[in-house]
Amino acid sequence: MKTGARILLECLRLEGVRHVFGYPGGAALPLYDALYDEKQIEHILVRHEQGAAHMADGYARATGGVGVCLATSGPGATNLVTGLATAYMDSIPVVAITGQVRTHAIGKDAFQEADITGITIPITKHNFLVKRVEEIPETISKAFHIARSGRPGPVLVDVPLDVSLAKMAWDPSMYPDKADIPTYKPTTRGHEVQIRRAAAALDEAQCPVLYVGGGAVLSGAEAEVRELAERTNTLVTTSLMGKGIIDEHHPLSIGMLGMHGTAYANHAVHNCDLLFAIGARFDDRVTGKVDRFAPRARVVHIDVDPAEIGKVRVPEVPIVGDIKTVLAAMLPHVKPKPWSAWNDQIMEWKSEFPLVYPSDGRLYAEYVIEMMGQATNWEAIMTTDVGQHQMWAAQYYKCRRPHQWITSGGLGTMGFGLPAAIGAQVSSPGTRVLCLSGDGSFQMCTQELMTATVYGLPIIVAIVNNRSLGMVRQWQELFYQERYSHVDLQASPDFVKLTEAYGGFGLRAETPEEFRNALSKALEVRDRPVVIDCVVPTEENVYPMIPAGQSVDEMRIRENLEELKVTVDTEGEEWSFDREERVLEQFVALRKGGSSAERGS
Repeated sequence: MKTGARILLECLRLEGVRHVFGYPGGAALPLYDALYDEKQIEHILVRHEQGAAHMADGYARATGGVGVCLATSGPGATNLVTGLATAYMDSIPVVAITGQVRTHAIGKDAFQEADITGITIPITKHNFLVKRVEEIPETISKAFHIARSGRPGPVLVDVPLDVSLAKMAWDPSMYPDKADIPTYKPTTRGHEVQIRRAAAALDEAQCPVLYVGGGAVLSGAEAEVRELAERTNTLVTTSLMGKGIIDEHHPLSIGMLGMHGTAYANHAVHNCDLLFAIGARFDDRVTGKVDRFAPRARVVHIDVDPAEIGKVRVPEVPIVGDIKTVLAAMLPHVKPKPWSAWNDQIMEWKSEFPLVYPSDGRLYAEYVIEMMGQATNWEAIMTTDVGQHQMWAAQYYKCRRPHQWITSGGLGTMGFGLPAAIGAQVSSPGTRVLCLSGDGSFQMCTQELMTATVYGLPIIVAIVNNRSLGMVRQWQELFYQERYSHVDLQASPDFVKLTEAYGGFGLRAETPEEFRNALSKALEVRDRPVVIDCVVPTEENVYPMIPAGQSVDEMRIRENLEELKVTVDTEGEEWSFDREERVLEQFVALRKGGSSAERGS
């Protein structure tokens, strides 16, 4: 005979759970009492339940598995809401377990009661209220199956106090081999005819582009995407969530598209005749004005969620199915294609509209990101908060693989970066984890520095400190006649002292040289978090930028480009020159006679 709480923990072990992020409270006490004797599952004590949800989310994104968080009833459960909404918008598999008041008290406004299953209906893939101890094994089995299968997402399991305390005869062999949910059967195999049509469309296209989203990352389809791109010599652009599906140093990668995507990726999509969308949802930050997005293109759209097909853009070739499964079935029908004049055109756009930033002796966020990438050989996991720094990181941090880029895309949650970095570091202790935050975002979940210190996690946080809510300020500058309303953050704490108060290692940098020195010191620390306060200009804006609801025709490029420099490293010889001299265009022209890899570079 075992209590429901102990049975629940054993079910988690059977699902392969090794870490749980949580915060105790009255209705969750039986679960925490059971954790006292638990040897195989490590509980990470957070400082706020929102941090627990974000940590479980970061853990899931870094591993490709399911993250687990735990909270008590009432305010403990409602503090998970932002984290669950974040995971839901980005299709991240998280299982949240909440304590609840006793079953006989539900609905009677008992102390610390909240209808958390009702509250989370719109922001979870599914949720459960467990009413009898006998329901626990089947419920946990279903929760993990639903969270990780089909289009992944968060699932909440609400466990009343008396159910946790109740006992039943239990043996691990009683745990279901697989979840039996007759009404839930996600489609994984695509329709054969549609798969052949998609392959034919790619063969016929003169100006194709692969547009790859987070669904491909969640499906584990990196090998299939790369093979499709290389076999057909088709250039790849990704959404914010698709970063890392192809090595961004690969000659076929043209970076992110959309509002703050590269100008050349946006021009490529605007002028393509086939947009081959893989696990992407055509969100508004990508499309802008929908009827002017890829206006001349036929669309192939592959997605495991049938609700996404045609939701924004009606495709000529729709395919419902798991990305990895569909692409594996498609590849035998895909014909090889050579490097094309269309690719040369995109490379010319790349030379004409490079990503550039000032080099005037001051410290810039773009420089911080590039140095962090170079210092870690672009192998570190990068988490971000939300705002200007997030977009600069998306532009300048060149991911080599999936699950390396962790950011809040759909919900845009400030405060996500630090706890997500903790979850990622717990999941991957041998991997360097970097967090890029803003002076506004960082103060949302600063308390989780204590969590990182207690567990000796060597996360490096770089705060892009522009003394402002940067992205809001940028919009106020561009669209609200410079009426800067409540975006001034001059009154912020001393981030170095704050970090030291939490037991971490704090540093400050105001010049490129100071940042290089600070980063070098940070990389030597292995037993606690490091925070580098990077003081950058307040007036720096993110470009390119397509204003909301507009198209490539209204794309804004950085002004005063004559002051900027472009550097090209070719075969060990580094050339620097003014962009206006168009030397890069000549360089590209010379490269056209070489191999596809040379031309792509």
